[in-house]
Amino acid sequence: MDVLGRDEIIHYLNGGNDVELFAAADRLREQSFGREVYLRAIVEFSNFCNKKCNYCGLRAPNSNVNRYRLDTDTIVESAISAAEAGVRTIVLQSGDDFSYSSAQVEQIISGIKESHDVAVTLSLGDRSAAEYEHWFSCGADRCLLKLETTDPVIYRRIRSGADFHERLELLLSLQDIGYEVGSGIIVGLPDYTVEHLADDLLFLSKLELDMIAAGPFIPHPDTPFYFAEAGNIDLSYRFTALARLLNPFSNIPATSALDSFDSEGRKKGLLRGCNVIMPSVTPVSKRKDYNIYPGKNAVSVDVTDTISRAEKLVYALGFTLSASKGSSRRMNNVE
Repeated sequence: MDVLGRDEIIHYLNGGNDVELFAAADRLREQSFGREVYLRAIVEFSNFCNKKCNYCGLRAPNSNVNRYRLDTDTIVESAISAAEAGVRTIVLQSGDDFSYSSAQVEQIISGIKESHDVAVTLSLGDRSAAEYEHWFSCGADRCLLKLETTDPVIYRRIRSGADFHERLELLLSLQDIGYEVGSGIIVGLPDYTVEHLADDLLFLSKLELDMIAAGPFIPHPDTPFYFAEAGNIDLSYRFTALARLLNPFSNIPATSALDSFDSEGRKKGLLRGCNVIMPSVTPVSKRKDYNIYPGKNAVSVDVTDTISRAEKLVYALGFTLSASKGSSRRMNNVE
């Protein structure tokens, strides 16, 4: 398939030829990554958040959330359990929770890196560039900073007045620091069009990201968007397939949100250009409380069973789980 222009992207987003699109994305994934799928375990260590995003169940004004914070030892232990089960990348994720000091985050990173040879990804929100630079020097390898939309006006609306350009500036700073950087959007936000999605695809591709994540919008009953229609899962598949065609070497996860629409959602994602799955290894007693959207972490089993389920999903498709950390092929074009 030739390089795609905006009109062609809109054609495919509208369902112009799903068979051709998905087949092309699958071929390109195999050319770039072979039959390997990367497994990345997420430790969601706090569901406190100081933001008021209109789409997220963890938003600060939501009093119906059972809030929790894991202590540093528990966070490290959770990561180590995943590493001992064979995972080579640990993702540390939380709401925007500034109660964790820079030194505590350093302690967590160091505790994980000293115990196992794994990559550590930070998904901590709007911490300062200086903090992120310090954590990079402590051994953190990657950052995930979602934009959710690349339209500044819509960004301000969905994130309660937050500034898109400040978020983008932080993302660009992370790249300058040396992190492998991931970002992405939500497919199907209220009043969103395929033209918006086409612009998102082109914008994200110009950023030369190491990971691009996109999942369907799922309205949460405790948010201002409770009334909105859920995103279209087919549109989400098309978005990630197109992201693969535009970004051959970027890592693209089959997100957990897909399974909230379709019990085989992540399987279909892996067959349509995705090459990463990211199961939660948050302690079972807290996992359901990381309730960004309904259905998130609906299955709570221990770490061993979580990893085993992920392995079965991958092997059932004829893929193999990579034994590597899944370092950026976009940056290096090598493992």
